[in-house]
Amino acid sequence: MKSIVAFGEVVWDVLPNGRVLGGTPLNMVFRWNSFGGNGFLLSRLGYDNLGDAALNKIKELGISDRNVQIDDEFPTGTINITFDRNNEPHYEVIQDVAFDHIEFSAEALKLARNTNCLFYGLLPQRFGLSKNTLRELLKESPDSIHFFDLKLFEHFFDKKVVEELLLSSNIVRIKEKEIEFLERKLQLNHSENIEEFGAKLAKKYKLDLVLITRGSKGVFAFHKTNGVFYDAGYKITMVDNIGSGVAFLAAFLHSYLLGHTLQESLSFGNAAGALNTTKRGATEFFDKKAVYEFMSHNRQ
Repeated sequence: MKSIVAFGEVVWDVLPNGRVLGGTPLNMVFRWNSFGGNGFLLSRLGYDNLGDAALNKIKELGISDRNVQIDDEFPTGTINITFDRNNEPHYEVIQDVAFDHIEFSAEALKLARNTNCLFYGLLPQRFGLSKNTLRELLKESPDSIHFFDLKLFEHFFDKKVVEELLLSSNIVRIKEKEIEFLERKLQLNHSENIEEFGAKLAKKYKLDLVLITRGSKGVFAFHKTNGVFYDAGYKITMVDNIGSGVAFLAAFLHSYLLGHTLQESLSFGNAAGALNTTKRGATEFFDKKAVYEFMSHNRQ
């Protein structure tokens, strides 16, 4: 059974009509487990009511809380989400919360060294202890695949941090709509197309694989030796796109680690991401069989 350790934030998304537990690492472990993998969540919650509620929800989702640290100084993370008159969401990510202070421990080190993949994003690298903890875990786990989900957040981008993570990673995922911003911030010359960008990024940061999610247009991959791969989008009736990127990542990586070809893995991941958009939220259960059935009935 393949395993993954997802490092980073567990947060309450505070919406106008209530709150929902989220965070990319949490959603990644849930989806990974739903495909029959063994997922571990490495995070930190506050010693408060929101932390207690989060622990209960984590257990309800079938995720182990064994490596979720408890902080008696900093509160559980929250993101306040509001919507403008065009129904576009705006996010206020509260700073200096528990997940900014994930401690390096013998348990965390053992997890990172013994997993197939260490998965992480940008948000816990804002400042604080978590940034140093991840740096140590990356250094001490050379045999694990290092997977950087480079999803951008409002009000945070540190070029030095991003470049350090890219240089420490084997695989990176980027959203197509954020390519122009990244080229500017990383001082890359403007690319004529997505293929040129993938090749340029892989070469500069010595990446094995660049994954680019393209919304309704599907997904793209650039492999350092095998070149370019595409998988087209699906025509679906979308409920929401919360967690669709994570579903793609979990499914792709699950297939890839099982030894399937990159194209097969890209297609499986793309279908899982599309299927997720027909569900409500990021943690509605579906398994591999459901993904394959979706592929057979919904391909354009």
